[in-house]
Amino acid sequence: MSDLNLRKNILEELEFQPEIDAANIGVTVEDGVVTLSGHVKSYAQKVSAERAVKRMKGVRAVAEELQVRLDRNAGTADDTIAARALKIIHWSCDIPEGDVKIIVQSGRITLEGEVDWQYQKETVERSVRKLSGVTGVSNCITLRPRLDVFDIQQRIEAALKRNAEVDAQDIHVKVEGDVVRLEGRVHLWRERQIAERAAWSVPGVGRVEDHLLLA
Repeated sequence: MSDLNLRKNILEELEFQPEIDAANIGVTVEDGVVTLSGHVKSYAQKVSAERAVKRMKGVRAVAEELQVRLDRNAGTADDTIAARALKIIHWSCDIPEGDVKIIVQSGRITLEGEVDWQYQKETVERSVRKLSGVTGVSNCITLRPRLDVFDIQQRIEAALKRNAEVDAQDIHVKVEGDVVRLEGRVHLWRERQIAERAAWSVPGVGRVEDHLLLA
């Protein structure tokens, strides 16, 4: 697919997504590398735009330079954002109170603390992303080390073989301590995401290094 056609498809996809106001989003493409520029009205829109582009066939990489510009009078005090973030985490996440700490500065939320599973880390970030006044989220939550780890590599490889959306033969899993390294080739960005999720789903994994290439 040519860069010109890919850019056209991306612009159409951004316009198609109802949660994204694409009026002020710029798109450039060079050798399959997409650069998103301009501004959106919320951090949630910024994340949605990035994800929409990553899902598209022909996209090899994304350089995301979108800025969040809140509507006039849409700003919210940092202490109010922090209080709301704590409440929504308590309501929507199965995480013991006190495990996650919130820091808010100029609308940007930093998440700190320890949880047991990767899905909990992701759920916390998703729950605060759409709060009014949020301009960005830095997820610094770490996973507690687990001692009952049994053959991480085998469990990840088995999970990939069970998934019909990926060609497990082209993905190589290497494990050193609690660090998983993914190597090989995939055909779509979504396959990279599936492989990463499979790795993070195994107890004991502390970091995933994704070196998968898009074929």
